[in-house]
Amino acid sequence: MKKAKLIFLAGLAMAVSLTGCQKKEVKPGDVAGYDEGEQYLSIWVHSIEDTLEGQVYRESVDSFNEKYNGKYFADIEFIPRNDSGGGYSDKVNSSVLSGGLPDVLTLDGPNVAAYAENGIIQPLADLTEEERGEYLESILEQGTYDDKLYALGVMESSVGLYYNKDILEEAGIEVPDADHPWTRTEFMDILAKLKPIMDEKKGYPIDMTFPVGEASIYYYAPFIWANGGNLVSDDGMTVDGYFNSEKNVEVMNYFHQIVENKYMSEAPIENLFESGRAAFKFDGAWEVNTIYENYPDVNLGVAPYVVGDDWDGERYTPTGSWAFAASSETDNIEGATELVKWMSGVESGVRIWNEAKSLPSTYKAFDQIDIFQTDENYKALYEQLSKYGHPRPKTPVYPQVSTSFQQALESVGLGGKDAQTELDKSVERINAKLERYTRE
Repeated sequence: MKKAKLIFLAGLAMAVSLTGCQKKEVKPGDVAGYDEGEQYLSIWVHSIEDTLEGQVYRESVDSFNEKYNGKYFADIEFIPRNDSGGGYSDKVNSSVLSGGLPDVLTLDGPNVAAYAENGIIQPLADLTEEERGEYLESILEQGTYDDKLYALGVMESSVGLYYNKDILEEAGIEVPDADHPWTRTEFMDILAKLKPIMDEKKGYPIDMTFPVGEASIYYYAPFIWANGGNLVSDDGMTVDGYFNSEKNVEVMNYFHQIVENKYMSEAPIENLFESGRAAFKFDGAWEVNTIYENYPDVNLGVAPYVVGDDWDGERYTPTGSWAFAASSETDNIEGATELVKWMSGVESGVRIWNEAKSLPSTYKAFDQIDIFQTDENYKALYEQLSKYGHPRPKTPVYPQVSTSFQQALESVGLGGKDAQTELDKSVERINAKLERYTRE
């Protein structure tokens, strides 16, 4: 066992002593539908059953049991997160030492490295090339750590650079195609051109904020990647020279320039874009449906994400969502892998879109959903995801990287502090968390 894991687990001892969880032994007949001769598979999900997402998970488990009747039986338990993100995560943590983990569990995509490094999950059984080929590249990349595939998601996500077609037409601005995005310099010139027009509308060229939480790294780390930078090393264990690189200093200063030139509001303004007082907005894929249902007067378009001036065509746009993995405690990795594949597969992906409007994770699912072929905005989001999607940094200290990114962005972008100094401070904070993984 790695020293890092020992330290990680020691921090959970208090929670375990309080809960006393033990992996339950379930026999045929204990659960309705579980019969003699079937292999029992427990699965935990992070949702409430009576939500749209929860209903999808229930239906997928039911269809798995129907498909594999006589061979496998999956038993789902719903453990919702609370407002602070705990609840589900707390139960996973408190079960690590006590032997109470299920065969399959859900985890947020950026946490795959931490769960793998700390021995909470194990690599899936081998998938065939055909099976792997069903999934978007971003899903496979998100679920891979140390060259091993640990997790597969039923859903993907993306962020759009939305624009108001009427405003851009008024300004005489043409939107490029996805393979020839605006560079940072070009986009800054466009914002400058839009400013007098938006001043007359009592608005701003772009509706954007640097929010506390996961949104900042999710929305804006693409500017790092598209500038040839990274936040962590490939193995996730080094940040010095990456997080605080000259390329990343450039990006931080770019955001400060947007603020300084008053191309965005320093304080969030509710519905700025939706009310026609901003030409652009960064937001999740859900914004398309929000506009369609609630703001039909907005003539919506999706522009390609902005790239660095020397972008080389590499993947860089936002991705990532919850996924399924096999726990380190399952003694049936083949069965657990079959359940992971089913929960993340084509049928489940179509269902997650139809019922919860979350983007699926497989090419075939997208092909079976008409709106991704017929609606230009949804089609643009899918093409961006499939061609240029890039997972968030893979490191066992991802939460500290995410928090540090947001803090640096706020300090430099809004506060005007020195970018190199702030990024160097971030490296010190992240290294303090990394120490337990890098110590000999």
